[in-house]
Amino acid sequence: MIINKRFFLSFVAPFMIFVSAIGLVVRNNSKKIFYLPIGLMGISIILEKDVRRKLDRNNILKKIKSYQKVK
Repeated sequence: MIINKRFFLSFVAPFMIFVSAIGLVVRNNSKKIFYLPIGLMGISIILEKDVRRKLDRNNILKKIKSYQKVK
C-alpha cells in the first residue's frame, strides 16, 4: 500500500505540539525551555497552512468573478 506523503505530513505539526505540551508538563523547570521551539514551530506550520489556504481560496474566487464579468 502506497502512503501519500501529504497525508503523513499533515500529522507532523499536531504531533510537534503534542510532544511540546508533554515535555512542558513532565520535565523539571530547568529543561522546559527546550520544548518551546518545537511547539512554536508546530503552531506556525498550522497557521501558515491556514493562511495559505485562505489566500488560495480568495485567488480562485477572484478568477471565477473575473470570468463571470467577461461573459
